[in-house]
Amino acid sequence: MDEQPEPVQEPAPQTGGGLDRRAELSEFLRTRRARLKPEDVGLPDFGRRRVPGLRREELAQLAGVSVAYYTRLEQGNGRNVSAEVLDAIARALRLTGAEHAHLMHLAKPKQHKKKQAARAQQVRPALRHLLDSIDTVPAYVVGRRSDILAWNRMAAALFGDWAELPAPERNWARLVFLRPDYRELFVEWDQKASDIVGYLRMDAGCHPDDPRLSALVGELSVKSEEFRRLWAAHDVKEKSYGVKRMRHPLVGDLTLSFETFRLVDDAEQSLLTYHAEPGSASAEALRLLASWGADAARAGTGTPAQ
Repeated sequence: MDEQPEPVQEPAPQTGGGLDRRAELSEFLRTRRARLKPEDVGLPDFGRRRVPGLRREELAQLAGVSVAYYTRLEQGNGRNVSAEVLDAIARALRLTGAEHAHLMHLAKPKQHKKKQAARAQQVRPALRHLLDSIDTVPAYVVGRRSDILAWNRMAAALFGDWAELPAPERNWARLVFLRPDYRELFVEWDQKASDIVGYLRMDAGCHPDDPRLSALVGELSVKSEEFRRLWAAHDVKEKSYGVKRMRHPLVGDLTLSFETFRLVDDAEQSLLTYHAEPGSASAEALRLLASWGADAARAGTGTPAQ
């Protein structure tokens, strides 16, 4: 049986300077359904498909809900949907843990006071002292919207002296998508860009009414074609550890492992560290950066563009 064209979704109302909750939920579910094939979930593939992925009735069948119920949810109406139903839909869509959490945030958002969205994040003095005491490992604190809140001398040597940038520019998304020197720094720039957008998507799910986040997304969408493409994919992810390959203007290629430590007293701030395998060429490169200090920070990456 040929699939009938899906009904056109009416535009959802905008929410006070932030992202549109209903549109975000709708597009997230659509893109997750589009990436699945019948054979991925053990269903026979009958008939020509006019749109990619599973049909709505197939997804509803897998989740154990009515087609009308799922259709309302995919049109952005998550009102009164139970956590059990969302769990069933997440299983049917084969969502990752991060995607499952994102779905819950979109469909059943927590209530936030508007003043909280505009509140500036503060790094505890003791945590700043800890950063200053770490001499051989690049480390920094990142907060909401991928804002860089604090860093140590080694992070400045590796990434550039962020103190030379205006505070609004100390943001990973702006650096990665708008600065050519950061495109050169990360060997797998595409992966770094994808990670940043996935992080912003998670943040948007938790804080869709944040006008600063909405403004950041709008700015990057206008200025970067790559950001527009990645943002439209609605991919979400959280990476707490991994490996980054970099090409520093002074010491050349480095392979560094990173670890992310979410702060217990403020889950919206994380401490990130980068380290090299002992005895490796990358460890020697970090040692050289530590010895050069401020000269390394001024090598090019992270300094204001002329």
